[in-house]
Amino acid sequence: MIPFSILDLCPIPEAGTAADAFRHSLDLAQHAEVWGYNRFWLAEHHNMPGIASAATSVVISYIAGGTKTIRVGAGGIMLPNHNPLVIAEQFGTLDTLFPGRIDLGVGRAPGSDPLTTKALRRDPMTGTDQFPQDVIELQNYFRPVQHGQRVRAVPGAGLHIPIWLLGSSLFGAQLAAQMGLPFAFASHFAPADLMQAIRLYRNQFRPSEQLDRPYVMAGINVIAADSDRQARYLFTSIQQAFVNLRRGAPGRLPPPVDDIDSYCSPMERAMIDQALSRAIVGPPDMVEHGLHDFLRETHVDELMITANIYDHASRLRSFETIAEIRGKQI
Repeated sequence: MIPFSILDLCPIPEAGTAADAFRHSLDLAQHAEVWGYNRFWLAEHHNMPGIASAATSVVISYIAGGTKTIRVGAGGIMLPNHNPLVIAEQFGTLDTLFPGRIDLGVGRAPGSDPLTTKALRRDPMTGTDQFPQDVIELQNYFRPVQHGQRVRAVPGAGLHIPIWLLGSSLFGAQLAAQMGLPFAFASHFAPADLMQAIRLYRNQFRPSEQLDRPYVMAGINVIAADSDRQARYLFTSIQQAFVNLRRGAPGRLPPPVDDIDSYCSPMERAMIDQALSRAIVGPPDMVEHGLHDFLRETHVDELMITANIYDHASRLRSFETIAEIRGKQI
């Protein structure tokens, strides 16, 4: 049975607060654990009014502390924003507090706009170019301490914390293959290179200490509701958020609207349709067929499902329905 996992952005609803977002994320994680989801990942974004998971390691600790068995991790930490030693210490601490439950996914995007990247005191060009070396440095901090080693991660050294490479392009697929790391592709917002990236990763994969064979996970937006109309209605929150981001005016997660075309121009609609072309939206039978077709096409090893649904009860019901569909061994 293909594992299903959840990517949560700690969405802050338009009528809510960051505190509401954290409570809702923990509630979702606790339900997801009962429903049989494999992982619960959080993503690093900065200066985004609608996303509360900027201090990603802190939120991971909150979620892991409120659950018992589900794996919790970063999907991901944007490594160019950080010194690898600091990330090794943070995730070494997390793994020490919650043994065997912590994942560390890393990406090379800044997770923010250029001005915010500058405020993080990082050079975006240097950080991106340095990414492969930073991943190697991070790996080294998790290895057992060597004789004469002067700098070590405490805690962190000698811990077996799975590192994932995240990507939305062929670069990430190639790097993950060369380094022998599991690869997560962001098809939930950048679907264009999905199939080529999967083929490239599998064809070029080199076994490593961490992984002996390729393991690929794909992110996908899935919204399930009682009817197609209700699911499409809930989906408009995500569509509006994408439009707002492209307009350079990100905000809190907006409530759904009856007609998305009244909110955006035809050009904007074409943009969001392309970015969200892999989304599966509808009643349970349509979602089941959509998931079956996606898995048959991609043959991914795991699905990372995300859905920024405005109403928390509707979000819970959607993820519960998806878990029920998985239970049918699609």
